[in-house]
Amino acid sequence: MDRSYLDWPFLGAEHKALALAVDDWARAALPSIGDHDDVDASCRALVPALGEAGWLRYCVPQAYGGVHEVLDVRSLSIIRETLAYHSALADFAFAMQGLGSGAISSFGSEALKQDYLPAVCAGEKIAAFALSEPEAGSDAAALSASLAATSDGYVLNGEKTWISNGGIADFYCLFARTGVGSRGVTAVVVDAGAHGFSIAERIEVIAPHPLARLRFDDCVVPFDKRIGEEGEGFRIALATLDIFRTTVGAAALGFARRAFDEAGRHALNRRMFGGTLADLPLAQERLAEMALDIDAAALLVYRSAWTKDVKRQRVTREAAMAKLFATDQAQVVIDKAVQMFGGMGIAKGVKVEELYREVRALRIYEGASEVQKLIIAGQQLNVLREEL
Repeated sequence: MDRSYLDWPFLGAEHKALALAVDDWARAALPSIGDHDDVDASCRALVPALGEAGWLRYCVPQAYGGVHEVLDVRSLSIIRETLAYHSALADFAFAMQGLGSGAISSFGSEALKQDYLPAVCAGEKIAAFALSEPEAGSDAAALSASLAATSDGYVLNGEKTWISNGGIADFYCLFARTGVGSRGVTAVVVDAGAHGFSIAERIEVIAPHPLARLRFDDCVVPFDKRIGEEGEGFRIALATLDIFRTTVGAAALGFARRAFDEAGRHALNRRMFGGTLADLPLAQERLAEMALDIDAAALLVYRSAWTKDVKRQRVTREAAMAKLFATDQAQVVIDKAVQMFGGMGIAKGVKVEELYREVRALRIYEGASEVQKLIIAGQQLNVLREEL
């Protein structure tokens, strides 16, 4: 994998060392865990392996076993990019530990942090982030799942769907309605064993991952499981995505870099027309376009991560740009790699075929590409309005 980007000014020596260490670990450890037909079992094996290796320490703050005082988006991005290069399921397992517990890390009470974050860090508890509903995906403010306060706590009713780690998670950071509008959403932690909670459906997708539709029937959630204040849930969800959306672009980078390497090696070895595929100008043009898209995406991803880490600013615009461009262009890069492989590129078991399936979801989850365009336009229009 091209590592020249590790010398860019967005990253420090510690990030370069981290990238090399994760790469060494992935090459040695992941083949023995691998992606199996039973993805639930694979994820249950990957999470403690990531914890034992110390990589999940980057998913929680230092006070609860983590490496940094606050989450370092550059480190999260480096790890996701490197894991995605080797194994989409390993990247998934790592990412969900961060996203699934991120609301607790940033907004949880001290008791919640102590109860959940050390176990997330060690890989002893599997985390999940439950926002989407059957009628509230891109329009997250349209949530209908409800939390009604009683003398014993909240009573939760409704459904969540497309929930990653659904069915295997030990707890879910969940967002439900306690009032009207965007200020009427509250965040809570729901444990997998809570009375009234059930898995309504396991969802199968083109690139197998643990996904489920969740159902809540008069599920009691104690008041001390609330994250932040009542009515702050929508803000908490957006702030959490503000951190982790950049890392989706980083995962896309990992997929794209692997596709480029696979295509390049294939081009150098594929004999045709008295030479190799790599000798053909058209193949060279495609490889050049792929390299350009990868570097441009990397610049946007690590600009966003650097801005969040160093400037300590909201990166709504930068994260949206990073996710939009990196995921869209990774799809293009991988498609070109498949085309260069010809018929082999769509054969099961060939890496570029796997990447073709794996990358598609990244343009949808944590805000579809179309939503990112609305976010970018909205941010730019706000700047223009301030100048008027």
